[in-house]
Amino acid sequence: MKKVEDYIRTIPDFPEEGIMFRDVTTVLQDAEGFALAIEEMQKKLAGVEFDVIVGAESRGFIFGAPLAYSMHKAFVPVRKKGKLPCETIEATYDLEYGTATIEMHKDSIKPGQKVVIVDDLIATGGTIEASAKLIEALGGEVVKIVFLLELAGLEGRKKLAKYDVETVVTYPGK
Repeated sequence: MKKVEDYIRTIPDFPEEGIMFRDVTTVLQDAEGFALAIEEMQKKLAGVEFDVIVGAESRGFIFGAPLAYSMHKAFVPVRKKGKLPCETIEATYDLEYGTATIEMHKDSIKPGQKVVIVDDLIATGGTIEASAKLIEALGGEVVKIVFLLELAGLEGRKKLAKYDVETVVTYPGK
């Protein structure tokens, strides 16, 4: 029986020498691999009481929306600044070189709602930390964060230390 990591392609020296790039497109391109990834992520939510799944642009949409559908939960997108049509709340966070800003609709999370954040990968944790701050600013409670992959060498869990974080596959490096 195959595991999720069997569907993940590793590309050495991309985008620069010494980096082992973990490519999830090969998971998505295989129906069995994609189904297995969603099933394994869903297992991480067994017994968790929640109302909403939030996914960050763009791969958080790819994994979060099918999870929300299969678990009969609402799905809320977190988008790059300027992409949402109604009144928004925003958070800016640091990147390696510069900053980025993400937004959510102000009416997307109701006070008291329990929220799960889903994304494909935890690297430095900046995007998901900013997403959690938006959820909390709207009165939501982040009850769990689930990733398909973790690059443990980038120590993204440190930024998310106050949250319950789980991953399906963990790689030790960057």
